[in-house]
Amino acid sequence: MSRLQVVSGKGGTGKTTVAAALALALATEGKRALLVEVEGRQGIAQLFETQALPYEERKIAVAPGGGEVYALAIDPELALLDYLQMFYKLGGAGRALKKLGAIDFATTIAPGLRDVLLTGKACEAVRRKDKRGRFAYDYVVMDAPPTGRITRFLNVNDEVAGLAKIGPIHNQAQAVMRVLKSPETAVHLVTLLEEMPVQETADGIAELRAARLPVGRTIVNMVRPAILDEADLELAREAPRTAVAKSLSAAGLGGARRGGVAERLVEPLLNQAEEYAERYALEREQRAVLHGLELPLHELPLLAEGMDLAGLYELAKELRQQGIS
Repeated sequence: MSRLQVVSGKGGTGKTTVAAALALALATEGKRALLVEVEGRQGIAQLFETQALPYEERKIAVAPGGGEVYALAIDPELALLDYLQMFYKLGGAGRALKKLGAIDFATTIAPGLRDVLLTGKACEAVRRKDKRGRFAYDYVVMDAPPTGRITRFLNVNDEVAGLAKIGPIHNQAQAVMRVLKSPETAVHLVTLLEEMPVQETADGIAELRAARLPVGRTIVNMVRPAILDEADLELAREAPRTAVAKSLSAAGLGGARRGGVAERLVEPLLNQAEEYAERYALEREQRAVLHGLELPLHELPLLAEGMDLAGLYELAKELRQQGIS
């Protein structure tokens, strides 16, 4: 597995949930994973039922087998201060710039700079080693921006390296791109079995490939359980209504007399079966599209009771069982 796992997806597909579950899955059996948030929404804190994340790496969960999940919400202003201190040793001058509003001004008027700082901080965590020369984290999982802007977000350092031909900015941008365009990185896209998310996923994969960014896996989220198979659907389409009514009666759902409970249930049940058949066909078509992308495909179930911390561990277990660990 690549050490930097980037998770993107169309809005509403649950990419933050999948990123959190992936971090838990990767941290199993004593591993350490850092879960990074770059959009400032504090979605990770909500999922793990903890306080809002500060700009520091904080342990937020223990994975099965004793592994640990840390989390970091990257603040672009503070990341810029780190950058200025690292390369220019500004110290107190950097803090003075922040008080004057210069840091906020710089990150606001130059959106590309913001993305450089966010990706740079994540890549620094990937490269960081402890005093014994071991990586600080086995994995870094980034809850990245949506599919529509993921390629530009990850590729911004290429543009910066081209603009700044020499100096620390050029060197830093190149160092970040060496991580992002290497086997150390994998970009996963989260989707639903619906036409628009699947199409956006296909477009996003094409853009990532064109930019020579390493595409990882496609993860289908919130998959509803299969209730009827092809044979059941065919039977529902062809079975006479009188036969269905008799079957309901035999099952104890009212008598077989005309106008009875069993007969009144036939039409609503067959309508539901027809609606299910339409959804079944649509989902089958979208699965075929996703398989055509020639990437490993994983599916996570829709949790009937909603998403909470227990549900997050359940999704992590699903990912482990499907070979993501």
